[in-house]
Formats: sequence, structure tokens, C-alpha cells
Amino acid sequence: MARWIADWHPDDPAFWESSGKRVARRNLIFSILAEHLGFTVWTLWSIVATRMGSYEFTTDQLFWLVALPNLIGSALRLPYTFGPARFGGRNFTVVSALLLLIPAVLLAVAVNDPGTPYWLFLVIAAVAGVGGGNFASSMANITYFYPRAKQGVALGLNAAGGNVGVSSVQLVMPLVIGAFGLAAAGWFWIPFIVVAAACAWFFMDNLTTARANPREQIAVAGKAQTWIMSVLYIGTFGSFIGYSTAFPLLSKSLFPDSPYAAVAFAGPLLGSLVRPFGGWLADRLGGAPVTLWNFAAMGGGVLLVWAAGEGGGFWPFFLAFQLLFLTSGIGNGSTYRMIPAIFQAKAVAERGEGEEALLYGKRQASAAIGVISAVGALGGFLINRAFGMSFAASGSPAPAFLAFGLFYATCFALTWWCYVRKVGVRVVASLAHARV
Repeated sequence: MARWIADWHPDDPAFWESSGKRVARRNLIFSILAEHLGFTVWTLWSIVATRMGSYEFTTDQLFWLVALPNLIGSALRLPYTFGPARFGGRNFTVVSALLLLIPAVLLAVAVNDPGTPYWLFLVIAAVAGVGGGNFASSMANITYFYPRAKQGVALGLNAAGGNVGVSSVQLVMPLVIGAFGLAAAGWFWIPFIVVAAACAWFFMDNLTTARANPREQIAVAGKAQTWIMSVLYIGTFGSFIGYSTAFPLLSKSLFPDSPYAAVAFAGPLLGSLVRPFGGWLADRLGGAPVTLWNFAAMGGGVLLVWAAGEGGGFWPFFLAFQLLFLTSGIGNGSTYRMIPAIFQAKAVAERGEGEEALLYGKRQASAAIGVISAVGALGGFLINRAFGMSFAASGSPAPAFLAFGLFYATCFALTWWCYVRKVGVRVVASLAHARV
């Protein structure tokens, strides 16, 4: 029997302290668990692709296997965004977790057959994209549980718990595959997926107040702020997931004798753990200023990685890459702090400070998070395809790094123009709130 909570007022301090905080924390914990497993399945191919030497695929073909889950996952984030509002956050978390069993089983079966054709591997990699959709539904759901003042840290923790799934894959899978074979990359996660679904069923809740008309939610796609933030999120989260999934295969291609498999987990772990710090920093200093200077640091990081890849050894390359993981993680937190701030402030400016306006703003922010996370996740696909095409055309990742640097410069300019510069004495309310 579905568990629905009808009386939910997180922005009421008395309600929050008496019972809301405890319920919100419980839902956050088990949301993180399910989302973590979603990320592990979504990024499995970042390691599997490096262990497919017996199939004699080209570097470009292998980057396609790493890129496809990112593409499908980004597309699925749109329908997944509306899942909690339509079916309930707890109910949708259970279903989305159980769907992870499909790509895990398909992978385990396919790699046991040395005659499996390349096109079938492409299909199986694409199915792993269901893990990427979990992020949007999880983040949209958690938005409703927390008051405005605490959403930066709450969303940062929820996202970080999921992002750590990339690091889990890259830390555990080389050991598991080495001990039990490539098929274990699929079988290993099945019991954890079942546990996550069971925990969501028994310990999470549905919120009646989170229910929304899909037409009302999809209307955010027509707002300029949604698309501006989508571009910025390509630069932050798209970079994080793209670099996380590309790093093992990129390192193998550039430094085949390096111990890349033993340290690949470090960058995604760093980027994941620092994400809540990015949200906290944005809470203190403002989302827009933090995001602005973070893009400047990402541009510098690309130059360092490019130089290390061209003229240094593996360890300078590895250390330079950590700056990209660090800054993409901080940027993830700061941009996500801006989204609810923008849409809730806009709702207050249009409808006043009442509870109805706050709830409307949360619905708008929840829908915007889904759209923005979907577009942003495309960065993971684009980064892997950029590396694949660069190797196919020049045998080097240099053209890809040049493109990334130009894009970060564009994001820097866009952030300054839309959210940092002063426009006389009048500033649109939503933009002003993004700064503070």
C-alpha cells in the first residue's frame, strides 16, 4: 500500500523542527542509496570498455560504448523528472531502481559470448542509460522535502551520493573483473539493486504536495532561465560525467602501460565529495559568483591537462586532471544551488511570499531541474564523442581539449552577462536571488 503524506510544510520552522526534518532526512538517505546504484550501472561501461581487448574494437568504437549510456541517460531524465509528481517519489524510486537489473543482466550475459557482435554491445550500453535517468527523478523528489534555506546542501548531498557511484565502479570493478571475469561486472550489482529497491519501498514516502500537472511542469521549458542554466550545467555536470567515464579509456590510449585502472576512481570521488561544498559555498557567497570563477578555473585546468598529455608522463596528466574533477564538482553544487533560487524567487516576485507561491516555485524548480539535468548530461556524451573523433582524425585528444577550453570561456561569459553584471539599479528578482 502506497504511503502518502498530505500535511507537509517544510518552510514552517515549527513543523520542520518537530517532524519535517526527520522525515526529510530519512527520504534523503534512501534516495541517495538508489541514486548511487543508478550511477554505478550508468557508468559501468567506462571500465568494461577498457577490458574488451579480445574483441579488437577501435578506440573510436570503444568511446561509442562509453558515450551511448550518457546520451540515453540524458534523454530519459526528461520523463523521469515527471515521475515523482505523477506516481509519487517513493513509488517511482522503487520502479527506477528495479529497472537497473535489465542492463546489469544483459551485460553479464553478452560478455560471456566471444561472438557477441558490436551492434549488440551498442544496444546493451544504450540500455544502461536507465541509470542516468534516476538522477533527475531523485533530485526533483528531494526538492519538495527541504525548505528553501537548506536546499543547497540537501541537493548537494543527494547529488554527491549518486556521483560517488562513478567512483565505486572505477574502484571496485577492476578488482571484481580481475578476480571473477568480465561477466561479474553485471552480476555484482544485482543484490545491491534489490536492496536499494526494498529500502525505498519500506522507508521512503510520497508527498501529496509534490503532485503537479505535467503541462504546468513542462511549461518551464519555455523559460529563458531554463536554457541558460542548461548550458551552464553542460559545463559543470556534463564535464564531470564526461571526464569520469572517459578518463580510463583516455589514459589507456595515451599511456597504455600506466596504472590508470588503480587510480581512475580518485577523480570521480573527489568531484563527488566536493559537490556539497560547492552548494555550501554558493549558499554563503552566491551561486553566480562561485560559478563564474569556477569556469575560469576549469579553463585553466583544461590547459594543464592538455600540456601534460602532450609532453608529460602519466602522473602529471593524472594530477592535472584532478583539477578538472575538483572544479566540475564545485560547479555542480553551485549551479544546482542557483536553480531553485531562481525559480522560487521568481514565483515569490510574481505571487508574493505566501505558502502557495513557495509551493508553486518548488514545482517550477523541480521541473526545471529535470530539464536542466537532461541537457547537462549531454555533456557526458559530447565529451566522449569529442575524444573518439579526435583520436580518429588526429590520433590525439588535443582538438577535443581545445574545444572544451573554448566552451568554458563561453560559459564564463554567459554567467557574467546573465547573473553577475549590474543592470542599473533594477535587477530581475530571479537573477538577483541567484547572486545571493
